[in-house]
This record gives sequence, C-alpha cells and structure tokens, in this order.
Amino acid sequence: MGFTEIFCQDRAIASLCRAFGMGRTAHAYIFAGPEGVGKFKTAAAWADLLLCLDPVTQGDRFEACGLCASCRAWEGQAHPDFFPVYKELREFTKDGKGKAAPVDMPVDVIREFLIAKVSTRPTLSHRKVFVVSEAEKLNTASQNALLKILEEPPSTCCIVLLCTRLERLLPTTKSRTQIIRFGPVDQTRIAAHLQGLGLDATKAQYFACLSQGSLGTACHWAELEQAGANLYGFKVKLVTQLVPLKLAECLGLAEALLAGAKSILETWTGLDAATSKTDLNRRALKTVVSMVVALLTDVMKQPLGLSEPLINADQADWVGKAAARLGPQEAADKIAECFEAVRWIEAGVNERLIFERLLLRIAGSGIMPGL
Repeated sequence: MGFTEIFCQDRAIASLCRAFGMGRTAHAYIFAGPEGVGKFKTAAAWADLLLCLDPVTQGDRFEACGLCASCRAWEGQAHPDFFPVYKELREFTKDGKGKAAPVDMPVDVIREFLIAKVSTRPTLSHRKVFVVSEAEKLNTASQNALLKILEEPPSTCCIVLLCTRLERLLPTTKSRTQIIRFGPVDQTRIAAHLQGLGLDATKAQYFACLSQGSLGTACHWAELEQAGANLYGFKVKLVTQLVPLKLAECLGLAEALLAGAKSILETWTGLDAATSKTDLNRRALKTVVSMVVALLTDVMKQPLGLSEPLINADQADWVGKAAARLGPQEAADKIAECFEAVRWIEAGVNERLIFERLLLRIAGSGIMPGL
C-alpha cells in the first residue's frame, strides 16, 4: 500500500516525502489528528518506503518499489524490521499471560516490544520502523521509558507515535519528536467510499456526516451495519424518541440506549476480536452519544441558515420540531453535556448513571414539551 491510497492528507504526505527526498528523515514522529483519518495507513506507507531497498519517485512523491526483497516481505505481511506496538500486546509480555488489555499502554509492552528491539541491527532493510498505536494512552511510566530512546536514538530506527489527543503526551515526549498533523477527511469522499462498500446513498450520507471527517470510524459503522447491527434503524428511532421526550420517560429511554449499545457491542465483538471488549464497549457507548450530538448539532445550525446539509437530513421534519423548542445556545449547552458524558465513558463511570443524567439534562430543557 502506498500514499496514493490515502484520502485528503496531502500536506502530511508532502512533508514526509520532502524530508525523505532531502535525506532528512527524523528518528521519531508523532502523527497527530482525529481517529480514523488515515494516520495508521500513512504510517504503514511511510514504513514501507523507509524499509524499501530501491525507492522510486512518482511525481513529487516517493513510493516503495514493490519489487525488492523488502517489498516482497512487506506484501507478505512478514517484514522482520517492522514492529507495530499496541496495548493488546500485554498478553504476550513476560508477566502478562492471561491478563486483559488495560486502558493505558503498559510500560512492559514498551520495554519488551520497542526498547528491547530497537538497538539490534535490522534484518533485511537499512533500518527498523516501530509504529505505536493509541499513543495518547501512553502513561507517564511508558513515556518516561521511551525518553532514553528518543534522546539517543540508534541511527537505524524510526519510531512513529499515532496520537488522537496530543495534549496527553508529556512535553518531553513532544519536544523529542517531529509532529505531523492530520486533518479530517472530506465528507463527500467518505460518502462515496461507503457507497462503494455497499451502503445505500441515504445511509452513506448519514454515516459520513456523523463521522465528522473520520473515514475509519465511518467504515467501522458501515461494517457494523452490513453485519446486522442496524445502527441506522437505531438512530431513526432515537430521533423520534428524543425530540418529544418527557422527564418521566428519561429512565426508560436510558435503558433502551444501553440495550442498543449492548447490541452494537455484540456485533462489534464478533467483527473485531483483537480489540479488548472494554474498548469496544466504550466505542459503542460513544457511538450512541454521537447520535444525540448529531441531532443537537442540527438543531443548533438550522435557525442559522447555514449552507451545509443537516446530519439528519433524512429526518429534517423532526429536526424542525426540535428547533422550534430549543434555541441555538441551549442546543450548544446540551452538546457540552454530551461531551461531558463522553469523558465519563472514557473514565469508566457507571453507564446507566451517565445516560440517565444526560437525558434528564436534555429533557429539562426547552427541547422537550412540559409534563
């Protein structure tokens, strides 16, 4: 896979290719940007290029040749000098057998799968490449363990940290790496890609808008939809339940939302056995919250007469009913409540309490008719 298969990240790719052409590649990078915008794909293409024994030029870009021994090993997904590092590797550490993947990146994973391997000579290529997923989950101990390598790196290594929350990395980590920033993917490109995967135009448009520029997230939702999770049907029902919601109905709807998230989790677990169930559960819960945010965002934007389409364009009548009861500022306040709920989901707070509180806050606003 080369850079040509990556959408809407021309600036990041151009920066990497320019450094490669000048022979000034850094020993460590942070690829920073939203989840699902192509950071891992770019890191994989970058690793392929760095490991290639005979790189070629294609216009203003460089690509792996696809023919050398390194490229053949890469195509076979068995390159001895490429090391993906992720927290689920904890099970394969010396003392981690039988242990579930934690929320944070364990220091043992960094020590055994990066630090212990970085100083040995490459096997096939001229260097080794390490790609650390979810670098925002590197705790203080893990980042401090990395500092020695970042300060005095071997000349034959390149480390790429993939990060969605740059503020969670220590200043000492950021100061010793080159930061490459990634932006959201154009929604029309996402919608077209989802239709190519088999979704109809209405669903593709909704998931593209809901993803907020995250192609990877939209593709996960499309996969869930095709696997029978019925995300789109769940969202249609949610909108019709949320707009006329009364305070007395909040606890019942919270129960329904949790049941919907559990159904999403069950399908997701069957599709992605490599990711911990805890992480998938949080993604399912955040998917439900994102649907609530989407409705409130539409409510906030509709009176402003903006040219961009509604996320819930297929239910514009329901958005209009909600906008008649809730002003833009009130909608923005409720969106802030939703993001607070997301922070609590990430912190592991009781799920039922999160949803009950969120719905009670929303129902207590002008969006809902009185009891």
